[in-house]
Amino acid sequence: MQDFDLNLVRTFVLLYETRSVTATAEALHVTQPTISYSLQKLRRRFSDELFRRTGGGLVPTTTARTLYEPLHGALSEIEAAVSGAWSFSPSTARAAFTLCLSDLGEISLLPRLMAALPPVAPGVTLTVRPLDVDRAADQLGRGELDAFIASSLISSQRVARIPLFSEGYLGMVAADHPRLGGVVSLGQLAGERHVTVFGPTGHDGPRRALEACGLLDRVVLEVTRFAALPYLVQDGELVAMVPRLVAEMFAADHRVRLFELPLEVEPAQVSVYTRHTHARSPAQHWLVGFMRSVLG
Repeated sequence: MQDFDLNLVRTFVLLYETRSVTATAEALHVTQPTISYSLQKLRRRFSDELFRRTGGGLVPTTTARTLYEPLHGALSEIEAAVSGAWSFSPSTARAAFTLCLSDLGEISLLPRLMAALPPVAPGVTLTVRPLDVDRAADQLGRGELDAFIASSLISSQRVARIPLFSEGYLGMVAADHPRLGGVVSLGQLAGERHVTVFGPTGHDGPRRALEACGLLDRVVLEVTRFAALPYLVQDGELVAMVPRLVAEMFAADHRVRLFELPLEVEPAQVSVYTRHTHARSPAQHWLVGFMRSVLG
């Protein structure tokens, strides 16, 4: 350890998580040649290439994969020990954050964040981008966004997952639906035509529930956004399954009626994803804590 610079640990961990010399240099506020030089020292220290360059970025070797967990854990403990020295004052700071949210997040979660923000952080602004689950982890690693909220379970070692809440589902039909009202049985549900949401939103519980009950053939329409459902339901006889929180918002603004579902639907696990503790700036630490306190 006498000839081993602890900063090399941070460099290694960030290279592993971002798979990019450029993103690591930006995160550490140094030049790319500095990161390349650090990588050379790491390779000599561990007598291994550690990362191979490909068209898609850096690919860790077997040795690098073995080293990541213990080095990541040690770095996290060190960062936790010294985190008291980090400071970010939301009441006086002027900061801008970029978030990725799904359409459901923009409808049901963003208003809560914006209502809670001015009293505690009047100088903080938010930019919201559409959530692309397949690219979000890479965007985090490159520093293009500060956090994203998703119900998809993302197990990548490159991001930290912080659970917020679990959400069940309600059935939704037109307020004047001719057959469904009050308590709805599975038999009644089987006789209706259904609309579902298809895409990488993580809300695939309703579709799986219909499939488990042999009702998948009753789906006559698939759409890409939950925001379209009240408009599709209120003027016809389609049945939709909607996350409870946003369903109640739809019922307040549209000609729809809600009912408890007569079948088991796996709840959605909504989480905020961000960089690991050691890679977050003081401002990002505050942001994650704020989102957790407001939405958790």
